Amino acid sequence: MGDTQKAKLILDEKTYELPIVVGTEGEKAIDITKLRAQTGYITLDEGFANTGSCISKITYIDGEKGKLMYRGIPIEVMAENSTFIETAYLIIYGNLPTRKQMSEFSQKVLRNASLHEGMMHFFDGGFPFTAHPMAILSSLLNSVGCYYPQMVTNQREQDLEHFDDAAALLLSKVRTIAAMAYRMKNGLPLIYPKRDLGYSQNFLHMMFTEPYHEYYPHDDITKALDLILLLHADHEQNCSTSTVRMVASSGANLFASVSAGVCALWGPLHGGANQRVIQMLEEIHKSGDDGTAFIEAAKNGKAKLMGFGHRLYKTYDPRAKILREAADKVLKIVKFKDPLLDIAQRLEEKARSDSYFIDRNLYPNVDFYSGIILKAIGMPVDMFTVMFAIGRMPGWIAHWREVASNPKGKIIRPLQVYQGEDVRDYIKMRNREGENPTDYEFDEHKSFGSGASDNASAKA
Repeated sequence: MGDTQKAKLILDEKTYELPIVVGTEGEKAIDITKLRAQTGYITLDEGFANTGSCISKITYIDGEKGKLMYRGIPIEVMAENSTFIETAYLIIYGNLPTRKQMSEFSQKVLRNASLHEGMMHFFDGGFPFTAHPMAILSSLLNSVGCYYPQMVTNQREQDLEHFDDAAALLLSKVRTIAAMAYRMKNGLPLIYPKRDLGYSQNFLHMMFTEPYHEYYPHDDITKALDLILLLHADHEQNCSTSTVRMVASSGANLFASVSAGVCALWGPLHGGANQRVIQMLEEIHKSGDDGTAFIEAAKNGKAKLMGFGHRLYKTYDPRAKILREAADKVLKIVKFKDPLLDIAQRLEEKARSDSYFIDRNLYPNVDFYSGIILKAIGMPVDMFTVMFAIGRMPGWIAHWREVASNPKGKIIRPLQVYQGEDVRDYIKMRNREGENPTDYEFDEHKSFGSGASDNASAKA
């Protein structure tokens, strides 16, 4: 923080000095904590594009330079050297684990893979087959806590005391719930996790094993899925992470907070982006186009090209660069001819070579390539956002911990600028314009649901 730097604000011919907070990478923010108390004014920033909601030590993004770091380590370095579980440890605890710490953490995650048998009835008529996997995931992540009451007390000290167990439990069970939700929806027998499989391999085994054939994915497919999860592990103060932090600020436990995060992620403007990429490709295919006409329509504002550009990145999304290579590997391995994947490759080639998109920094983003990979390995489209949620779990857990561990933390309570009706009178029903008392059987002197009304109705 910079103690000497100040910003000057002039309001009503009076000057106010506001502190400037300086981040590790030199980013600067004007601290307006005392603005309302000193001036009577608040700031208005719909969408919070210019508002820092907190000080965090977890993830750093420089959208102008296409830079993303987890706890100070560039995403490219993590993708090349790490795994999803090691990345989860880094994000949650702040440092790379020692060999001993990694072993203990991995074992704790492994031991928590199975669901409590009391939860299994949820997959046997507890939800309709039409239930969206995200609805099931949100509900059951909250329900998991019911079987571990010591972790969901909503008492800060006690919830933090059990944090390590709760974090490992959620990381492990989120994929088990996801796989079982998929199998229930498709009328398949539930597959329990295996103790001899790694995190991503175990998930794919639970997803795609058939009664007559156990599924063990190719190593490169497992690595590609693990990479997708790693690249989604955290992304600063996005919609779902901000939701987790807001819920956590109320004193809510970790399970309730991440469940709220799942609900926020379910929205199509957030977690549903990679799903919309596939839907776009399906529409192009149905039209008989190979992508050429669609590109021209997008340039003329007549179509929206999904999976290109990013609100934060003004250059290439660093995660997309990494996934592009992984997508090439997966497509060679599966050797599955899918017209949608062919269209995706043509769209990418055209957009990457067209000055219209280059000049506007509309490069393929992480949603574009993750959608292609998930489609190629056989993941149903309605599971795409679920995969996002599994990957984002470490970030949500870390942000909950950051909020819960802050002794100066306050409940998040934004203000608003009210532009509704000014003070006005209450008009009795008989005097409201256009109302004719004889048109309706209604006595404004009797309360709805009161004993008098009930008795009167009974007598009538």
